[in-house]
Amino acid sequence: MTQSACPRVGRTLGSSTVCVSVVKLVTERLFVGPQLPTRPTRRLRRVAVMTVMALCMLPLAACSAQQDTEFKRLAEPVGVTDRTPAMHHLWMWAWLAAFLVGILVWGLIIYAAFKFRRKPGDESAPVQTRYHLPIEILYTVAPIVMVVVFFFFTVKTQDEVLKPAADVSGHAAHTIDVVGSQWSWTFNYVKDPALDGQTSVWFAGTTAHAPTLVLPVNESVRFNLSSPDVIHSFWVPAFLFKMDVIPGRHNHFSLTPTRTGTFKGRCAELCGVYHSRMLFNVKIVSHADYAKYLRHLESIGNTGLALGGSDARTVAGLKPAGQNGAEQ
Repeated sequence: MTQSACPRVGRTLGSSTVCVSVVKLVTERLFVGPQLPTRPTRRLRRVAVMTVMALCMLPLAACSAQQDTEFKRLAEPVGVTDRTPAMHHLWMWAWLAAFLVGILVWGLIIYAAFKFRRKPGDESAPVQTRYHLPIEILYTVAPIVMVVVFFFFTVKTQDEVLKPAADVSGHAAHTIDVVGSQWSWTFNYVKDPALDGQTSVWFAGTTAHAPTLVLPVNESVRFNLSSPDVIHSFWVPAFLFKMDVIPGRHNHFSLTPTRTGTFKGRCAELCGVYHSRMLFNVKIVSHADYAKYLRHLESIGNTGLALGGSDARTVAGLKPAGQNGAEQ
């Protein structure tokens, strides 16, 4: 590498000088040898240098504050509930473990490729090892240990996320029955204390008009999920969480919103032709605004529970058990 090349590259790329210099040095060492002709060597060296230069420039590209935050969180949204810190920690530690394993595996591959590469003029075959018990035990036991560790921390986080939310009374302050049906959502605010504690109100959306789920900030909420037709999945990315909505089964989870704002939600399970239109919004507001919204639903006549049709418990063409002896 000439002395004049580095200053010219330094003026052009600034902080990428060291990266490019190292790459050029490595490529010169790698491709010099009698086994490669001169022209392909120069071409490969040029391609390697340009590729790494492009990669080095990526982190230097300008980005917004939001993109910078997403980069630091490895593309994970900022959580808005009391359950998101546990999921965030699992996400970050899982990525760290993946990076460490990747570095180890790629390091061993590169080491073996260089350490045991064929030397110029050496035409003999390398030693053929048929069995190596310690290595075989290692690559069998190590993945099992990794899976067990991941499983342990996943279950621990799941227990933390799915534990019931409760206020001083020992129960969630609000209960919302969520009905997912082809192809929109209905939100039932069940006997909410923001009204009189006895009146239930609801709001339903359509494929043309996405409904809005309104939640009070810093107040615990229990969600009951049901579907009268096919499997859906209730997903709010800002919750860092989703749960399937299954016909004939009532899943539930609880949380406490911790930050006001408007967030996107969608169905995360392919549920038919208009699955992509099964969207909704989540609006986290103050208690006063929450109570005002429920009174508005009551004033327009959206009282009672809107749970859709009966659960899909039968299949067309099949007879239920108990009719004509047994289920067919």
